[in-house]
Amino acid sequence: MAYFPFFMDLEGREGLVVGGGAVAARKIQKLLPYGPRLTVAAPELLPEIAALPGLTLLRRTFDPAMLEGKFFAVAASDSRETNREIAALCRERGVLVNTVDDKAQCTFLFPALVKRGDLTIGVSTAGASPSAAAWVRRRAEEQIPEDFGELLAYLASLRPLVRERVPEEHRAGAFARLFSACLEGGFPLEEAPLAAVLEGAPRTGKVYLVGAGCGAADLITLRGLRLLERCGAVVYDDLLDPALLDAAPEGAERLYVGKRQGRHSMAQEEINALLISKAREGKTVVRLKGGDPFVLGRGGEEALALQAAGIGWEYVPGVTSAVAVPGASGIPVTHRGVSRGFHVVTAHTADLPEGPPSRWEELARLPGTLVFLMGLSQLEEIARGLIGAGLPRSTPAAVIGGKNAPRAVRGTLGDIAERAREAGAEAPAVIVVGGTAGMDLQG
Repeated sequence: MAYFPFFMDLEGREGLVVGGGAVAARKIQKLLPYGPRLTVAAPELLPEIAALPGLTLLRRTFDPAMLEGKFFAVAASDSRETNREIAALCRERGVLVNTVDDKAQCTFLFPALVKRGDLTIGVSTAGASPSAAAWVRRRAEEQIPEDFGELLAYLASLRPLVRERVPEEHRAGAFARLFSACLEGGFPLEEAPLAAVLEGAPRTGKVYLVGAGCGAADLITLRGLRLLERCGAVVYDDLLDPALLDAAPEGAERLYVGKRQGRHSMAQEEINALLISKAREGKTVVRLKGGDPFVLGRGGEEALALQAAGIGWEYVPGVTSAVAVPGASGIPVTHRGVSRGFHVVTAHTADLPEGPPSRWEELARLPGTLVFLMGLSQLEEIARGLIGAGLPRSTPAAVIGGKNAPRAVRGTLGDIAERAREAGAEAPAVIVVGGTAGMDLQG
């Protein structure tokens, strides 16, 4: 049976807690921030309970007279019989009661609580699993900024100003704009931005260049996810988990600008213009990119365009495919005694196959691991060029390709192109060349 989550004003209400142990202490600590007048009764009390301010302490066993005038009671003694006696008396007298570890005797349950100032979130599983309720509570805590209570207090302080300056029919919109402005840009607001928000004047938004990570949706950073959850527009590519788009608000614009070899849907200059345009509409824009925006993702070009247009922007790093895709297949890009460093190269813009021989010689001389991105169609040329520049045909090489479940094909520079063709390797792919490509660290 589910329980309806009433929120009650306990300020100044009389409550009784019977019990002086650890369970009673936890219940008391949950109640105290809400301002009840608590009486605690038990022959012995933990020092931490005795030290709490504002409690009436009765160092004796339960007496039914203790329920006189009480609004609620918590039966947390170490005697199941006493707890049930308290529950029965409370039912007779119309006193709300919580009996620990005995849901059938309760008329109310303690939820797992999230509290940020005036914000309270209660989570209940109807007693089925307190651990599950605590898990949900922790997930909620992760999503709510630590200063959310201060934000609510600030917004509450603005209510008289809104009533003074904004006609009644426009107040709901003004309150919504205030919340969005504070959540996105911080608070308190300066006088001019505050006046603009109240008047509904257009404002310039901000663009966040967010790395979506590599592969599964949960590889995005917590900061990136929080920005996505409160954006007004998300501009996204192919190389990310579509489930991430579900995190954006229902009313947010979702603008696809994917660019893949052979089917470019939007030029980079058009993407830059789109980001600027949406920011000038006053939106918070998340530019969501697979991997990391600044690792061969043209994030720098977008940042320069935003700067030139006077648009505020911020970089939010992501897990780059250059490290994560090989790692997920058991190939570390560095390993003591094998490779002390790695180099990331884009094959897509390396002028292959007509590139000058000096380019291959330069790459072949680099110590450590070579990681090529966007190079599956150039795999044969990469292998031939590196061998021609002096790397042995026996040098370990691997191709990890495919969008949803990347598959590793291992070999050497001499046979990797043929092996990849036989295995049906698919783009997007990461190519790894060097000693670590021969490793297979699987858990």
